[in-house]
Amino acid sequence: MAYATTNPYTGEVLANFPEATDQEVQTALSEAHAAFEKWRDTSFAERARIMNAAAAILRRDVDKYACLGTLEMGKLFAESKAEVILSAEIFEYYAKYAEELLKPESLPVADPAEGKAVLVHEPLGIVLAIEPWNFPFYQVVRIIAPQLSAGNAVLLKHASNLPQCAAACEELMNEAGLPKGLFRNLYTARRHTEVILNDPRVCGVALTGSEGAGTIIAGVAGKALKKATMELGGADAFIVLDDADVEKAAKWAVIGRHWNAGQVCVSAKRLIVADAVYDRFLELYKKGVSELKAGDPMDPSTTLAPVCSKGAMDDLHRQVTEAIKHGAKVEVIGPEVPGKGAFFRPLLMTGLDGNNEARHWEFFGPVTQLYRAKDENDAIRIANDSPYGLGGAVFTKDEARGARVAAKIRTGMVFINHPLVPKADLPFGGIKNSGYGRELIGLGIKEFVNHKLINTVDIDAPF
Repeated sequence: MAYATTNPYTGEVLANFPEATDQEVQTALSEAHAAFEKWRDTSFAERARIMNAAAAILRRDVDKYACLGTLEMGKLFAESKAEVILSAEIFEYYAKYAEELLKPESLPVADPAEGKAVLVHEPLGIVLAIEPWNFPFYQVVRIIAPQLSAGNAVLLKHASNLPQCAAACEELMNEAGLPKGLFRNLYTARRHTEVILNDPRVCGVALTGSEGAGTIIAGVAGKALKKATMELGGADAFIVLDDADVEKAAKWAVIGRHWNAGQVCVSAKRLIVADAVYDRFLELYKKGVSELKAGDPMDPSTTLAPVCSKGAMDDLHRQVTEAIKHGAKVEVIGPEVPGKGAFFRPLLMTGLDGNNEARHWEFFGPVTQLYRAKDENDAIRIANDSPYGLGGAVFTKDEARGARVAAKIRTGMVFINHPLVPKADLPFGGIKNSGYGRELIGLGIKEFVNHKLINTVDIDAPF
């Protein structure tokens, strides 16, 4: 597994980094465990101080971190800055709420003779975080902020094309004053995942990645009897009902599908439009996509970034070619793109009927799947015809109707009248092949803690 910085805009390889040695992995495990034994008894106030310090550094040096994210994975500089600020907000959320979220809970008992039952939430040890490339800082922070706040230690295996962002995450926490060993970036080799998860000092793994990676890592974790959370792929439905504001829905669809060059698990990948407004929506959507501007992601006028690598671009082309073999119809709707770099011209895909297996695929880039729905029930049927269950969106002028439709969509998250976008104070996660477990808010901080029952019973109580 080669760790290298390759600029997606120019294709230039800028730096290479060696994989961690077996000894470096063992040292990291030993130092993390030793640090954890002290950190678990550290006050919430002290943990909060460090979380706030990390947030302040991100806000102070937002341009530095954003430039690094754009350099290594190619996203628009404005989007990179927004990601860094979101990361700061997550640190601040847990600085403010971690103690309240993990406070002991008194449990109601049917008979006072049963005792005084309290549920306490205690840290468990070292969490292995395996994170993807599409959000270099946010993906890491949404694990380390809750887990460090809970009293755990974290070892990071970041994506191989983000070595400098990964190192910057460790440097950030060191500057914030986190004790040595509690959080470390490791350029691990593939064999190290099993080594780490089999170590008794490690309590579990948090993975954000592909469905394929999730299957492998979940299997390793299960064999080692370790807790796992899996945030995997998505093919989110973007439903436009017949009473929607079509102009605004089309505008949001363009943004919802093409932010981060379409490389977001919760992108609006499947547009499902009611027959009554289909033609008008399609006209507006195609116009909006055609007006995107591909170019240098550091240029403020650029609105369509390259995908993360030439390999990702080639994979997407192969996937589209295969979909066409299955009967899909593909139309180029995006602007001309530069000849250099990892650019992918936006495409519109139709003809994805019940016999076309491509309707079940996730296209991780600017490829739009479009469906015409006969009515509300048909839109719900199409939305649920997916192996994934991450997020979704419903557009309607009737909020009660939107809530009713949202309740019937089988996913972990649904937004009404807005594309799904991650926030520091909202949970994140899905069902089905999109994985299991939740990140952020109280759900995230409780994923890797021991929910221990302590019951004080009268010594003379009956058995």
